[in-house]
Amino acid sequence: MKHKKEKMLSYFRQQGGLVRFSEILKAGFHSDTLKDLEKEAKIEKIARGLYRISNYTFGSHPDIVLVSFQVPKGIVCLVSALSFYEVTNEIPKYVDIAIPALTRANKIKYPPVKFYRFSSVSWKAGVEVHQIEGYKIRIYNLAKTIADCFKFRNKIGINVARDALKIAISEKRVTPYDIMKYAKICRVVRIVKPILESII
Repeated sequence: MKHKKEKMLSYFRQQGGLVRFSEILKAGFHSDTLKDLEKEAKIEKIARGLYRISNYTFGSHPDIVLVSFQVPKGIVCLVSALSFYEVTNEIPKYVDIAIPALTRANKIKYPPVKFYRFSSVSWKAGVEVHQIEGYKIRIYNLAKTIADCFKFRNKIGINVARDALKIAISEKRVTPYDIMKYAKICRVVRIVKPILESII
């Protein structure tokens, strides 16, 4: 039994410390081994069907990794995405996740999550896949993120969106063309255009 437990722990480490229950079974492990490791506090259940090595941290963006695992269709957006791109002084209180309109939001105990429903066109636009600690995370590109922030300005604050736009343009991280492209998709051209013109 000890050998089986060591083998499972080794598997968890190879997977980056975080594994779905279905993947554990596919890898040929028995659920009893998992239960024993849970009792010994070497493995902990963090959500339904999701386990990690106890006290394991996921580098610089642990909450984003944990939420992305629990919401496969979700896309990191708004202040969480701004923070990821380092164009805001805001410290996200939640992991902001975009889901398609009319989609039911998953119940997540940890970490704190805020769901935003996007129209189909807006939800699909500007998605990138980034590698974080070996995990593939879906997140909107910077230009789309800024346009989204103007779209949801009443929820996150217009100053957050404006400051991010200034930083992104001044550091040449995005082009005015890209900003306007996504502003059209998000239907915020009237708001974004004068602010953009005042910056450039």
